[in-house]
Amino acid sequence: MVTAKEKLTALIITYNEMGYIEKCIESVSFADEIIVVDSFSTDGTYEFLKNHPKVKVIQNPFENFTAQKSFTLKQATNDWVLFLDADEIVTSALQQEILTTISSKTEISAFWFYRQFMFKNEKLNYSGWQTDKNYRLFRKSKVKFSDCKIVHETLDVNGTSGILKEKLVHYCYKNYEDYKGKMLKYGRLKAIESFYKEKQYNYVKMVLKTGWKFFNHYILRLGVLDGKKGFIICYLNALGVLERYKELKRLEQKNELAYYLVMP
Repeated sequence: MVTAKEKLTALIITYNEMGYIEKCIESVSFADEIIVVDSFSTDGTYEFLKNHPKVKVIQNPFENFTAQKSFTLKQATNDWVLFLDADEIVTSALQQEILTTISSKTEISAFWFYRQFMFKNEKLNYSGWQTDKNYRLFRKSKVKFSDCKIVHETLDVNGTSGILKEKLVHYCYKNYEDYKGKMLKYGRLKAIESFYKEKQYNYVKMVLKTGWKFFNHYILRLGVLDGKKGFIICYLNALGVLERYKELKRLEQKNELAYYLVMP
């Protein structure tokens, strides 16, 4: 058990996560505090969380992932934070490792988690995700989310990092339209990020990088061994890259139009 000195806060951000969030909340019920920041869900997620006896839910408009997670991190009252996505599940073995770690008086500031990706209820063993890891457990006082990214956010850590042995279960794929929607949304946010970094649309790069994404994940990262589900995941991941360049082109055209409209 964690001592009073080393209490744990579980943090989650949500938007229309019914079907995921119930299991996620159940898996972090061992935390001393559970805080969810919801960006005005319309599918009953907010109502479910509001009526949950162990959850404190706050609604905050979504600007981008970095801004939302930075806001959420500020809500934690404990220094040790477990930050999950709504479609991630903490197994009993991982729970025990987390509790043992934070009660060990470790000097490590943040811990990476490897993730087991799930395609519906089946394991996705390859398709580029086999080495995926993210920061999920860290001291609030030792980290901040970097301002340089607005999607696939990066954590800046003041101190050393470690890796936990047990994997976090990630239910990345509920159905085709849901995953496609996620990839298109990520692609558009990456386009905004590229636009503000003054990266320019290039047709050749769009074709090459989209093709490379599929080839890399499906062939080099062995997505072919995941069968049909591997093909679907790799195709949709490549579609996200294509959307990033298409959105970047739209942003450039919109910016050019605004420029000519204000010219004397």
